[in-house]
Amino acid sequence: MGENLDALKAIVSKRDSRSFTAQAVDDETLRHVLQAGRMAGSAKNLQPCRFVVLTDLAHKEELASCGQFSSWIPQAPVNIAIVVPEDGRDFDAGRTAQNMLIAANALGLASCPVTMHDKEGARSVLALPDGLRVAIVLALGYPVPGTTSGMGAQRTPLDEMVHRERWSS
Repeated sequence: MGENLDALKAIVSKRDSRSFTAQAVDDETLRHVLQAGRMAGSAKNLQPCRFVVLTDLAHKEELASCGQFSSWIPQAPVNIAIVVPEDGRDFDAGRTAQNMLIAANALGLASCPVTMHDKEGARSVLALPDGLRVAIVLALGYPVPGTTSGMGAQRTPLDEMVHRERWSS
């Protein structure tokens, strides 16, 4: 039962953060995050997601230029591009990303997903082979002490989100 509560705590306490210390993420911690992504389910068990890990500042800056709201990602010690086939399901990439974000939270890391709006630019920066695309990029690192994540936004109450049998107000 304790492990289930730990998983739920990691899910419930996860909030996006765009503030990171300069402390590098060690290889073992990064491997745990990547492993969490690898273990995500996928349609027909195709396991379509692949990962490109960026730690070089100049390379992260190049990738950041491919998003409209991503200028902050180079400050994160690690950027992880989740790559899927051109015809790959975004749902599979989302499941993978969420596993990685929750695992990062459980490991004491701050993280935030970001969209690359310039799809061809991102493909070029990462030198992806034909037939592959970036589904989403995750920025992660250690949180700045004293900063709060989630920008103070309250969550919608569950009773306002759940409908039974049919939609009703």
